[in-house]
Amino acid sequence: MTAAPTAYATPVLRVKPGIVLIIAAIVVAAAIQAQPTLLAWANDYPKSWIIPFAKNLSAFVKWLLKEADLGLFTFKEFTRAIGALLDAPTLFLKSLLVTGFKFEGEQDVLLQIPPLSWLGVTIIFVMLGSSLGNRRLTLFILVSFLYVAFIGLWESTMLTLASIVVAVVLGILVGVLLGIAAFKWTAIDRILTPVFDVMQTMPVFAYMVPALMMFGCGPAAAMVVTLIYAMPPMARVTKISLAQVNSETVEFGRMAGCSTKQLTWKVMVPSIRPRLMVGVNQVIMLTLNMVIIASLIGAGGLGFDVWQALKSLRIGQGAEAGIAITLVAIVLDRISQEFAARRPVHTDHVPSFTQKYRLLILVGVIAIGTTIIGQWIPSVSQVPDSWTFSTGKFWDNIIDWININGYEYIDAFRRFFFIYLLKPSKGFMLGLPWLGTVLVIAAVGYHVGGLRLAALGAVLISFIAAVGLWEKAMISAYLVGVCVFLASAIGIPIGILSARNERVHKVVQVIIDTLQTLPSFVYLIPVIMLFSVGEFSAMVAVVMYAIVPAIRYTDHSIRQVPADLIEASRAMGCTPLQILKRVQIPLALPGIMLGVNQTLMMGLSMLVITALVGTRDLGQETLIAISKVDPGRGITAGICVAFIAITADRLINAWVQKRKSELGLNDASQL
Repeated sequence: MTAAPTAYATPVLRVKPGIVLIIAAIVVAAAIQAQPTLLAWANDYPKSWIIPFAKNLSAFVKWLLKEADLGLFTFKEFTRAIGALLDAPTLFLKSLLVTGFKFEGEQDVLLQIPPLSWLGVTIIFVMLGSSLGNRRLTLFILVSFLYVAFIGLWESTMLTLASIVVAVVLGILVGVLLGIAAFKWTAIDRILTPVFDVMQTMPVFAYMVPALMMFGCGPAAAMVVTLIYAMPPMARVTKISLAQVNSETVEFGRMAGCSTKQLTWKVMVPSIRPRLMVGVNQVIMLTLNMVIIASLIGAGGLGFDVWQALKSLRIGQGAEAGIAITLVAIVLDRISQEFAARRPVHTDHVPSFTQKYRLLILVGVIAIGTTIIGQWIPSVSQVPDSWTFSTGKFWDNIIDWININGYEYIDAFRRFFFIYLLKPSKGFMLGLPWLGTVLVIAAVGYHVGGLRLAALGAVLISFIAAVGLWEKAMISAYLVGVCVFLASAIGIPIGILSARNERVHKVVQVIIDTLQTLPSFVYLIPVIMLFSVGEFSAMVAVVMYAIVPAIRYTDHSIRQVPADLIEASRAMGCTPLQILKRVQIPLALPGIMLGVNQTLMMGLSMLVITALVGTRDLGQETLIAISKVDPGRGITAGICVAFIAITADRLINAWVQKRKSELGLNDASQL
């Protein structure tokens, strides 16, 4: 018998439709760019097609504030009333910590109560740390408060603390309520999702002008601007955490006879308290990141000190105030984490009033006692000038030494990046035709997310061209793109090294925590001193600010790779390098890309700040809008930044989800 011939299947090359569309879109874009005169309308958006969106928006805002009548009161009266309500708690804390209370009669002051003494506030916070049972935290609180006292920044720190506490509390409360509403009602979630996207991605300066026009220059406007920027993460974390509550926990609550309200507030919300601390942490950090911008519209405090140092290029004073802001951020964050980690202790003994509120009573006694003693011993009430010192000259001398001894190297470094990276990248982006770019983005969107994502990307990017800001948007895109590339190229390897070495991990965590808590304005001071103004300085500042997510997400994603897969690889004889290249990085890639996405978001948030050092992009447009009191112009530029961010976010997240599906990963395995 002869064996039947073996039939071999002919391999078929399958090309995905999305890839074909991307290639076709690139070809069309290249053809448009190659024939600029033949297809002039597709290369440069015609001026006759530009929509007067900014002009109409400015007219609407002015009408709203000058003519809009709500019946019993005007719209402006309504916003000013809200502003007065927001001012009240801030003014109370400011009086308690800084200015004191004055009760005036018709002719003179009837009663004057001094503010809390610096010694009393320090003791109270140290006691708070001690009550939480964390010795390291207690010592850190003591060192932090002594630093701001003896560096001469006590009053500024207390002003900042007063505004921060109110903003954080409001941000947490509003964020939790909106997060619960988004979880319970799908319609509200669909409305809030794009609203939060715009709130998180629009530059703060874009809505500063309308905030000032509505609420006036003062703490209220600063509070509103801060809440718009810092509140969305709390709402998002709340919604996601509620969706991940164990179904058994919910069912147990229903079996116990809980109503819908009781099930939410007594079962579900308490069960997600540890997860909510992620949102609380973000609210604290983002609020502190806003202290400098808030100081420009009446908040004062440490932010104003940093701003003054930036204007006069005093690196030392700016560094001192920036360190103080960082210390306050870490103290508030660590205290909130310790409170969240505490568990109630159940005993049969019913504590008395003094036992139950012992700490609160002790705080009151110390606060009142030190304030009274301070009237006879002034050093207890206020730190004498003779006790204070400054490190400003030390930091200034370091910068001067670097400039004198390393100018040639710094200049060569700056020239290299400008000639071989910044200039070619800028030329490439400015040469892109608007229609070709829209087609490419739509094709990429279709490939990773389908027709809906393709349409969303095309509409959002087309809007930028339609309002006449295409060139400025391309400059912004080029600058942020270069910064994201550099931040990822530096941050991802550091994150991999941190994930594979515990000693490196501990050092890296301290560094990135410091970088994350430093206000974005602080980065500009040493950068300007070393590299002068210009796009290179902007690039360095953005990379320093945006590198944190690239490191953090990479570290976390590598650590989240299942241990059994790594052990199986070792059993097969793979070297550590092979395990990293063929197992850990491929599986961690979706999480790493989320880090790149966050790096992009943080880079875009720096656009307005970098405009202060000479960039001519969308950030500069918002600054011009502020100087000319043109709300429409600023909001339009901000919307363009938000649309760039939303488009990039949706594309990257769609790719991440697609990749996770291909790898068989669920959401719990990655960030």
